[in-house]
Amino acid sequence: MDWSDLPFFLEVARSQQIGRASVILGVDATTVGRRLRRLEQAVGQRLFEQSPTGQILTVAGLDLLERATAMEEIAAATRITSDRKPEIAGTVRVSVAEGFGTWFVSRHLGRLADTYPKLNLDLVASSGFLNPTRRETDVAVLLARPRRGPLRTRKLTDYVLRLYASADYLKAEGAVPTLNDLRTRRMIGYVPDIIYAPELRYLDEIPGARQPSLRSSSINAQARMIASGAGIGILPCFIGDADPMLVAILPAIRIIRSFWLVTHQDTSLFPAIRAFSDWLTALVATERQVLMPPGTSRS
Repeated sequence: MDWSDLPFFLEVARSQQIGRASVILGVDATTVGRRLRRLEQAVGQRLFEQSPTGQILTVAGLDLLERATAMEEIAAATRITSDRKPEIAGTVRVSVAEGFGTWFVSRHLGRLADTYPKLNLDLVASSGFLNPTRRETDVAVLLARPRRGPLRTRKLTDYVLRLYASADYLKAEGAVPTLNDLRTRRMIGYVPDIIYAPELRYLDEIPGARQPSLRSSSINAQARMIASGAGIGILPCFIGDADPMLVAILPAIRIIRSFWLVTHQDTSLFPAIRAFSDWLTALVATERQVLMPPGTSRS
């Protein structure tokens, strides 16, 4: 028996309708039905009868309900400490974009560790993402909403990107008051043929901008090149505004992207995974001005 099927059984038993249970569980009705069939095959008996109003427990279903409810209560009790707060422990692996992990998430992880001292966190911040569908990661913060897979997905936040240059560069090469002036400047950006997400093709959205001649798959490397005076590039404001060596230019140019919080539907409610997901959601709400500077909104 796959114990992860029991929550599906319990919700159908309580709501007496697969459709209603699917809404509560946040998955489609087909998934709920498939989980119930797999559970019936494992126990070797029918657990529900179909009635005009929904699903009715069989004798075998009633027996399983009694045992599963007892197991649920025991499991809940083991997660409750003496002060009645959930005991958050274990390891959570989180896959995020390199820049978001380096310049935003990592700066606040000390607070997470103080809140949950028994929680271990593996922050995988790289150019590319681990796949929650294949259980490569517990939590992924993606640039686009996944279109398929047994996943729970919600929008985490929008964020803004702008053009940046170093103060030394602008002093040496001159200001960039208009888009026309951008046409002759050296640009810094991603390596076109190894961009791992189409959402990173920022320069395509700036009329007349030259293709980058200094390129890297790393947003951190791009930020260092821009700060060193090598040229002009596009950075998320949570990177560009945090670096005192960088100056935002052409204020009318603002590109908006989104981060999506993704977990596997079978593990998303595990206490440690849910605790981290809730913590990150609260963090981006608190730090909204860092991600979406004042005066910026999605049209």
